[in-house]
Formats: sequence, structure tokens, C-alpha cells
Amino acid sequence: MKAKYRFYVWVFMLWGGAAAGIYFDLKFFRQIFFSLPYHAISLVTGILLLRLVIRISRNTGRTLARYGRKGEVPALETNVLVSEGPYRYMRHPMHLGLLFFPLSIALITGSPTFSFIIAPLEMLIMLWMIYLVEEPEVRRKFGKQYDMYARGKPWFCLKPECLKVLLKDVPPLQEKGKKVKGCF
Repeated sequence: MKAKYRFYVWVFMLWGGAAAGIYFDLKFFRQIFFSLPYHAISLVTGILLLRLVIRISRNTGRTLARYGRKGEVPALETNVLVSEGPYRYMRHPMHLGLLFFPLSIALITGSPTFSFIIAPLEMLIMLWMIYLVEEPEVRRKFGKQYDMYARGKPWFCLKPECLKVLLKDVPPLQEKGKKVKGCF
């Protein structure tokens, strides 16, 4: 699945989830939806979670840009299997961060239905997409090299040493004093 189509799936899930959540909130959970304390807590939690998601995505994107590209490669593409940084501990560190993106948006919107029903379902859909789309694509791209890399490496790792590496800032890749396209 091309990156362009993945983007459309993301947009559909987020906008659709927010719209459906607000619709059901107004129909079934009006009191919670219009609760100022709920919205205040939800908003702060959502912003903090979104900052964490962005940091993880930025760091893993920079790791991919630094170690996953040899020669002329289109932006957001890799041609080298990366096993540095957080990829040393888990196969899908970027997806670990992005997995919580729908929940962060749901909390920011303050929709209980989106937060507690739709976002978790979207997270399950994302896991399903990793299993059905991402894993086979990477296996086709890198073959036995990926099989050896993946052996004994979980999709995600929540051990403190893994999370520390995942959250460690990765400086942007510089080339002749300029920022390289495709880097976060």
C-alpha cells in the first residue's frame, strides 16, 4: 500500500472517528460531552499524549532517514534495513508512537465515544494493517535479511531501556549544511 493511500486511511479514520464520536456523544452521552471538568482533563491528557506521539515519530523518522537510505531514494522511503536506535529493540517503533495518535486526537476533541470506543477500535485496525500490510511489504523488500532481523525481536518493546532509546532525541540528518528532504 503506497504512502499516499495510508495517509488517506489515516485522515478517514481521524475525521470519521471524530465525527462519529461527536454524533454518538450528542445522542447518548450529552452530559459527559458538555462537562467542563471532563474536557479540561481530556484536553490536557490528549495534548501530552500527542506531544509524546510526535516525539516518537520524529525520532524514529530521523533514525530511518539517517540509517535507512543509501543513494538517491524518494522522501519517506528506505532502501536499507535499519537496526539502529529503537529498531535495535523492536521492529515497529514508529508504529508504537503512531498507534496512540487516534487516542490523542480523541482526547483533544473531548469525545468520550471517540476516546473509549472508536479510537481503541482504530488502534486495533492499525495493528491489523501492520500484520497484513507492513510486515509482508518489509519481508518482500528485504527478504531473508529481515527474517533474521525479526527473529526474536517483538513488534513493540515497552521495557524502560527500549522506551529511553525511543524517546532520546535524534538530531536531524545534515548534508552540506542543509536539511535533507524527508527528515522530520
